[in-house]
Amino acid sequence: MTTTRAVDLNSDLGESFGSFQVGHDDALFPLISSANVACGFHGGDPRTIERTLAQAAAHGVAVGAHPSFPDLVGFGRRAIAATPDEVRTDCLYQLGALSAFCRAARLPLAHVKAHGALYNLAVKDEPAAAAIAAAVRAFDPDLPFFAAPGSALAAAGHAAGLTVVAEAFADRAYHADGSLVARSQPGAVLTDPAEVAARMVRLVTAGVVPTVDGGELTLTAETICIHSDTPTAPALAVAIRAAFAAAGIAVRPPSAAER
Repeated sequence: MTTTRAVDLNSDLGESFGSFQVGHDDALFPLISSANVACGFHGGDPRTIERTLAQAAAHGVAVGAHPSFPDLVGFGRRAIAATPDEVRTDCLYQLGALSAFCRAARLPLAHVKAHGALYNLAVKDEPAAAAIAAAVRAFDPDLPFFAAPGSALAAAGHAAGLTVVAEAFADRAYHADGSLVARSQPGAVLTDPAEVAARMVRLVTAGVVPTVDGGELTLTAETICIHSDTPTAPALAVAIRAAFAAAGIAVRPPSAAER
């Protein structure tokens, strides 16, 4: 089938820490086009970062920074009380840490995507969103900025003059307002490969995704995330790639996609 569309497939990787192993990195690297690499605050450590970048280079996967709240114990998925200035400087610190390893590995830093509770906060909280965007702009205003479409985070990216890349989530359920169903709720994490693949093909080709109330949400997606710690993440990625190939949808990083 002739390819008429292209989308990025990203995953949050390098989130292991010390002896604690998190995610399906080895299985996912051959299947994705972008890796959001933990910078040490919610996961990742210097050895893990270096190994993750080596895997990215071996598989031709674009490397992005994945800053978070300083929350190793909660894997960055707990809301932390922080001022906008703390959010800004914490993000800037993490960008610098990952950038050092990218420089040593001769790999470009290709994008930035906030993690977990920080991302979820910035979707709705304008000061937090502006703080993240300010850190990215100060570090490198040319870095693409992953954000949920229509969110405060996307608006902050645009206001800061960043290239905003609209992100959707393959393995998460959506409310009608475009927010993600909280992980504490039943059905929040989607694990069936066939269901998820069908959802993502419809998202890319028709611009809609089902919602938990039985309706449909109109949604733009230039990049699609599969969380590496979702139990069936590798099977989801395999199914999505197969379904995309059948539908003529190419998978490539945003920097290489037709914009």
